[in-house]
Amino acid sequence: MKRMTPENVDVVITSPPYNIGLGYRSYEDRLDEQAYLDWMMDVARGVRRVMRSDASFFLNIAGTSTEPWLPFELAVRLRELFVLQNHISWVKSIAVEDDSFGHFKPVNSGRYINRNHEHLFHLTLSGDVKVDRLGAGVPFKDKSNIARRGHAQDRRCRGDTWFVPYETVRGRDEKFNHPGTFPVALPELCIRLHGRENPRVLDPFMGTGTTLVAAQRMGAQGIGIEIDPAYATIARARLKSELDG
Repeated sequence: MKRMTPENVDVVITSPPYNIGLGYRSYEDRLDEQAYLDWMMDVARGVRRVMRSDASFFLNIAGTSTEPWLPFELAVRLRELFVLQNHISWVKSIAVEDDSFGHFKPVNSGRYINRNHEHLFHLTLSGDVKVDRLGAGVPFKDKSNIARRGHAQDRRCRGDTWFVPYETVRGRDEKFNHPGTFPVALPELCIRLHGRENPRVLDPFMGTGTTLVAAQRMGAQGIGIEIDPAYATIARARLKSELDG
């Protein structure tokens, strides 16, 4: 990011290491908590430098049952640089009455219930960035609401809980041997919500290129940064597959 032109990015979408001991190839995901927070603030200052004045920064992060405070500790420190314009809960699995939907990863615990969501902090420089609520919206269930409430189209705001399940995979290979991937639909929704045509999208923790795949599908320009050559190779292959149709 230090080599990038300042104020030149419209949307930043990223999921950094969570500091919970995941098995990355080229990074040890277990720093002292203060060292991790200091490092993330350095990253955040780099992100702020490249953001346009009306840019959006979507930060996906999560804690664990035994270390639940870390995302909130980071969010509080980020107040030095950003305004928390929206706080979105990314729901990965949900139970509705006696049925369940999405990706459920069970835990064997006598103390904790399953953690079925992660945080998506929507950070901006001013707090008043206009977003396209309907672009990221959903159709009305009750179609009579369209005319009765004076809506111009069959679309309403998605709200701050996004149910975005993982794509079905049968093993680690289909997750590209990366421990922290997210579904392509998640960055797609972030790009839709920001609502600009042909945006420049940055992911400073690119991994296997999911954000760049989403940017390609949305007609955006994607920029990815990644320290692991193997993950970068996978990202290039995924993008080539998208370009080849």
